Amino acid sequence: MQETSANTARRDGLGYREFVRVAMMTREYPPEVYGGAGVHVTQLVEQLRRLCTVDVHCMGVPRDDAIVADPDPALAHANAALRTLSAELRMVDDAASADVVHSHTWYTGLAGHLAAELYDVPHILTAHSLEPRRPWKAEQLGGGYRISSWSERNAVAYADAVVAVSGGMRLDVLAAYPDVDPARVHVVRNGIDTAVWHPGQPASGGSAAAAGADADDDVVARLGVDRSRPIAVFVGRITRQKGVGHLVAAAHEFDPDIQLVLCAGAPDTPEIAAETERAVTELAAHRSGVFWVREMLPTEQVRQLLAAATVFVCPSVYEPLGIVNLEAMACETAVVASDVGGIPEVVADGDTGRLVHYDPLDTDGFEAGLARAVSEVCADPALAARMGHAGRMRAVAEFSWAQIARETLAVYTDVLARR
Repeated sequence: MQETSANTARRDGLGYREFVRVAMMTREYPPEVYGGAGVHVTQLVEQLRRLCTVDVHCMGVPRDDAIVADPDPALAHANAALRTLSAELRMVDDAASADVVHSHTWYTGLAGHLAAELYDVPHILTAHSLEPRRPWKAEQLGGGYRISSWSERNAVAYADAVVAVSGGMRLDVLAAYPDVDPARVHVVRNGIDTAVWHPGQPASGGSAAAAGADADDDVVARLGVDRSRPIAVFVGRITRQKGVGHLVAAAHEFDPDIQLVLCAGAPDTPEIAAETERAVTELAAHRSGVFWVREMLPTEQVRQLLAAATVFVCPSVYEPLGIVNLEAMACETAVVASDVGGIPEVVADGDTGRLVHYDPLDTDGFEAGLARAVSEVCADPALAARMGHAGRMRAVAEFSWAQIARETLAVYTDVLARR
């Protein structure tokens, strides 16, 4: 095998940073970003490219700034998990020049593992969530869930390093995969771009323009939301993980003056879509000020909603970190969230918001707790403002993507040195 420049540098005992070429493997990349993992990769790549060479390998539509791996057309009618595996094989073939492969989620875990074996380079895996912690995916994927679970288990078992996006996620990795050496599991938290997510007007020519949004489009006014009344906002996919059903149930007990804006789309299954439709329709029949946005909004419009909110609500039943909570905090908005996973590492209870205990055996208690916390924060505008201000300060001080890129590069150099 021909030596890459990084291999030569390691042989000669030189430094690593200027020689490292990273194959960043991801399902999501702009313009197709659906969740926290896609946001993470987008921001990480932007900062990491200032420190080393990064080739993005992704799936989906053609792009000028990434190498796209399409599924095998012969599998067009096959199970979705099989189509993903075929795209991963093409991703491996395109990564021959890499010194490090870095995969994100089960969608690229097999590609990372095979590339590491084929080209004798280290594989770093970032765990944004874990299949064993999401059993409801069997409802969505059927037998494909067993394939995704096998793919993740294999990738975690053989990766040179596993990056967990929170301390809570690290504990989950070690609990779900007890054979993994704890020394191989590093914590590098998710971050936030506080120039994109902020409480004021978008900077001229800056991040809002880059997001493709019209800064003059006031989405709050367009939806008919009354700014003189308290506003609770949810942003997320319609999936069991995000706890949308719990929030809609809790909203029946919100103070009557509180409005609820649900930015909720991309349902996992037709069943959960119909279930959510019935629940929201029933809620709207019993109280005013219920708004449901089903389409994926541009970043700037989501920012406007978060900045206008009195409180952002995150009722997730599983959340490794929760980038959306950081987005709300950066918009200077108080957060009411469940206390699961890595959320307590982001939301400081009593300071930047309120945490509500989630117990899967007492969902009624959880919903009642959500209703109380949202109503109490909305009833005290001064408290909501203090929490929002503290949240913005915390997001700026502790969750910089530049710092996260440096920590990620340190993981690369560590595994290269050890090899």
